[in-house]
Amino acid sequence: MGSRISEEVVAVAKSGWKRGARNSPYKARFKKGPRDSSSNAFIRQEKSFRQWKIYRPTILPNRFRILAVKDNISTTSFETTCASNFLRDYEPPFDADVIKTLYKRGGAAVGSKTNMDEFGMGSHSVNSHYGAVTNSPPFEAYSAGGSSGGSAQAVASGSFQAALGTDTGGSVRLPAAYSGVTGLKPSYGRISRHGVIPYAHSLDTVGLFCKDPEEMTAFLIASQDLRTRDPTTPTEPATKRMTDAIRREEARLGRWPVTDTKPLRIGVPAEYNIAELSPAVRHTWQRTLDTLRSHGHTIVPVSLPSTKHALSAYYIIAAAEASSNLAKFDGVRYGSREDASDNPTGVLYASTRGAGFGDEVRRRILLGTYSLSASAMDNFFVQAQRVRRLVQRDFDRVFAMPNPLHPENQFDLADMPETTEMDSKLGPAEVDVLVVPTAPTLPPLLKDVKSQGSLAGYTNDVFTVPASLAGLPAISVPVPIAKEAREEGNVGFVGMQVIGQYFDDFHVINVGTMVAAGVRWPSRLEKLQEKWRIQRENAARNYEFRRPVGFGDK
Repeated sequence: MGSRISEEVVAVAKSGWKRGARNSPYKARFKKGPRDSSSNAFIRQEKSFRQWKIYRPTILPNRFRILAVKDNISTTSFETTCASNFLRDYEPPFDADVIKTLYKRGGAAVGSKTNMDEFGMGSHSVNSHYGAVTNSPPFEAYSAGGSSGGSAQAVASGSFQAALGTDTGGSVRLPAAYSGVTGLKPSYGRISRHGVIPYAHSLDTVGLFCKDPEEMTAFLIASQDLRTRDPTTPTEPATKRMTDAIRREEARLGRWPVTDTKPLRIGVPAEYNIAELSPAVRHTWQRTLDTLRSHGHTIVPVSLPSTKHALSAYYIIAAAEASSNLAKFDGVRYGSREDASDNPTGVLYASTRGAGFGDEVRRRILLGTYSLSASAMDNFFVQAQRVRRLVQRDFDRVFAMPNPLHPENQFDLADMPETTEMDSKLGPAEVDVLVVPTAPTLPPLLKDVKSQGSLAGYTNDVFTVPASLAGLPAISVPVPIAKEAREEGNVGFVGMQVIGQYFDDFHVINVGTMVAAGVRWPSRLEKLQEKWRIQRENAARNYEFRRPVGFGDK
């Protein structure tokens, strides 16, 4: 009898457990962790995931629910070290805003922390305490780009379908171009930076990686939230004002309606056609423009005269802000202290900072400290800020859509170079987007990167830095190289970059989808138009401004 009672109790318990699990708002299931990557992309990762299937509506597809996260984005589930010996044991007490937002809106969880250049300072992911990140097989000898090379390789290898990185001067777009994936740098402030360990706070942007550009829209919507702790993120009234301005301009320009699409005016800056362009990149760029022209779009030559000084201005501004932001890493407030005695002159943390930071980080701190000194500030930092303002002005002049951050101003034609081509007597041509290469060359060999000087490595950012200085959205998408233009032994794709006006991120993603599709675009457009319309309506509904309830309204 006792045996029968036990069996009945077990049966009742099992039936109750099944009924409770079926009625539960979420259900757990186990699956294997990410495949081992031979590119040294991961610093820490879960061996198995406890993936929660959420029954409430979410924006992200199921394959985006497990994310690879760059190691400078704070997570409570993993240490956050910035690939530095200085923070090798640092455990953040909170998650970054973007991690919380992706969990709340998309049901996403962190599955791995990815390798990177130390504190984001580098273009090839070789300045890491954990070793260099290499490209995917069979291109292990080539650079994966930086500084978010680990996140790009996590997506390129198929271990993850989506990943987070950060972009200061091209740290998302350059790895995406070298790894053959899609990388988006949103408008500055669109995604909260709270919880991201800063490199240069006026340039840092949380970036996104995925395989296909058409999936980037949902990823971006799930990553942004108006209720953040980042002071640079627009508030609800500001977001509504800029969104309404973008919609008015879209209606005026006739862009991306449901039933018909007017031809775009695509700008090609003369300053990007440099002599250092590799033959494969130049050929692919020209072939991409020819394909866009065959779709009925107009290719318009434009001029951005101040961009030739953008790279120099960027490395002065970024280094100056880095020297200030990294001052707190002294082994007292943050970081690990060395056992050796400090400098006998009385400096408390001299040996600690010298041993904790890598060569490239120390180099940029010294450069930034010098540019902020009293004797050099006017000649370097102040001049760099003026160049930054000129770069922003050049972009505003060539885009047909006005910058929603400030009222539209009529510019003086006398300020422009004499070589600038005029569309009419009213001024130069205006375009919807710019289409340029992401990098001037294909991925270089790692042995060449390690043997060359730091100055040569800085030039890889020449095409990505201008958009970062202006705070504009930009996306890099892979475009196949024609068989006759391929370089033997190197990758078979080139990263093409689409740059748009501030807060016009979704239009940039749409054009990036068109560039990546190439000749297949007309057949894919019909399927995507309805999808885009639904996504935009959902985004407008989620971010509709509601007047706060006052005391008298309660």
